[in-house]
Parts: sequence; C-alpha cells; structure tokens
Amino acid sequence: MAEQLQAGMIFEKTITVTDALSAKHLAGEGVAVFSTPELVRFVEICALEGVRPFLKSGQDTVGTRVDIRHLAATPVGMRVTARCTLTEVDRRRLAFTFEVHDELDKIGEGAHERFIIDRDKQQQRLQEKVARWKSAA
Repeated sequence: MAEQLQAGMIFEKTITVTDALSAKHLAGEGVAVFSTPELVRFVEICALEGVRPFLKSGQDTVGTRVDIRHLAATPVGMRVTARCTLTEVDRRRLAFTFEVHDELDKIGEGAHERFIIDRDKQQQRLQEKVARWKSAA
C-alpha cells in the first residue's frame, strides 16, 4: 500500500491554539502564543496522519529531520492549519515541505523527513539496545 504514496500528495490538519500549546507553559512564564516546539509537533502529526492510511499493516513512520522557520506569533484561541506536501518518496524515506498559517498570517515553513519502519523490527532493535544498556551499567 505504501507504493501509493507519491510526490505531490498534500495533507492538511487544523487545530485551535490552547494554553497547553502556548509558550507560556514552557518555563512557567512567557507569552500565550503557539510555541515553536508545538509547531514542530503539529507539522509532524500532520505528515504522520497524512501518510498513515497508505502504509502496510505493521508499518509506521518516524520523524528523522525537521527544518523549520517560525515566522509569526499566533495567540491562544486562533486556529492554525498545517499543509504538508510530499515532495519525494525514496524507498522508505519520505520528504515533505510545509507551510503553516493561522487565520491571518503564514506562521511557519520548512522541510520535514519521515522514515517508514516495520514496528516489530523496530521494537526488537529497541529491546536489544535496552539489553546492551543494562549490561553496560
């Protein structure tokens, strides 16, 4: 099914900025605007949810790269839309460009990469890493 993924596909997601997504929660103080870490997470979720229906059973994707410019502040209460465009499919590597807009301005842009994984194989590698870590301690 992942063969159906092709350059040019566009995925969109819209959310409303809440206090929990604001910079205010990062250090206990700050401004009540959409935080950069949450902007990154939002873009990753948009890409992940967009490609997930095209993956084979037992597959998922993991983020491997994010290059982002946070261009403008978005206050709590405003809606934000991410638009991720799949620009390249290289075997298991998926490359995207993205733009994020609030109700008035373009607030972010950049590039993102994800890698298609087999969940069972990934879980086995993680278990082996934990075993190596515990034996080294």
